[in-house]
Amino acid sequence: MQIHFNRIVDALNHHIIGQPHLTSRMLIALLGEGHLLVEGPPGLAKTKAVRTLAQLVEGDFHRIQFTPDLLPSDITGTEIFRPQTGTFEFQPGPIFHNLILADEINRAPAKVQSALLEAMAEHQVTVGNRTLPMPELFMVMATQNPIEQEGTYPLPEAQLDRFMLKVNIDYPRDADAERRILELVESEARHSDDPLPQPLTQTQLFEARRAVLDLHLADSVKTYIVQLILATRSPADYDAQLAQWLQYGASPRATLALARAARAHAWLAGKDFVSPDDVQQVAADVLRHRLLLSFEAEADGITPDAVVEKLLATVPVL
Repeated sequence: MQIHFNRIVDALNHHIIGQPHLTSRMLIALLGEGHLLVEGPPGLAKTKAVRTLAQLVEGDFHRIQFTPDLLPSDITGTEIFRPQTGTFEFQPGPIFHNLILADEINRAPAKVQSALLEAMAEHQVTVGNRTLPMPELFMVMATQNPIEQEGTYPLPEAQLDRFMLKVNIDYPRDADAERRILELVESEARHSDDPLPQPLTQTQLFEARRAVLDLHLADSVKTYIVQLILATRSPADYDAQLAQWLQYGASPRATLALARAARAHAWLAGKDFVSPDDVQQVAADVLRHRLLLSFEAEADGITPDAVVEKLLATVPVL
């Protein structure tokens, strides 16, 4: 099973150049049965990354462009009256796919954003008086553009907490990666039928998820995870500077997300146990969108990533 996933990692990094952190976090979210929020400027192959992943795991992909005039029914679906039978028939919306790209999710108002909440948290959608289950393989990858903020609706904390990970990406930082992007696009234009590796079946994916959950997580590592989360809620018990920076900490959902992400990170690395290093590697992605900073911290230019770094330096490894 590990060999199959290594093949997927290689294929993703071949087609998505210069974003290894994004591709690894996509796989962590996929293995951890979570959802992913990606923040970065346009043109970084976010749509291509999700579409390629869907092709590599035998999942159907759908992209939803969030706009201010979007309605909740445009996402979940609606009841359509059939005059031939005199009955209403439910027409499923685009959310009933395996991998969903919610492009520029913060450009739609709160009532549209909330249409995703039930599907992401409860794995079901309620329309009228009926409740419909989502596909067993269901993952939302949402994007935000940090450059343009005019006409956007910031995601509320309840929405942000549904995302297992938040990943910040930026432009490639070296000329070699930029050149390889140029050569890849030219090659794909000439050979549009360039085949991808044999896709992973959904049965194989679910087996891999079970293997991730079965990975050994020692009591000391569980305690370390819990202490990290508790330090965000009661920072004064750990460090005076953390207490000045943090207004609200992470929820119990963050504890579960941190444990699952650490398991997936260790499994992808070929390990049969979870170490504190695995927890530290994914801590920023799990926590950066769940921490509410104080006014003083924001005024001083303190970022959530700086808070997580301080948190990891403060809480001792057991």
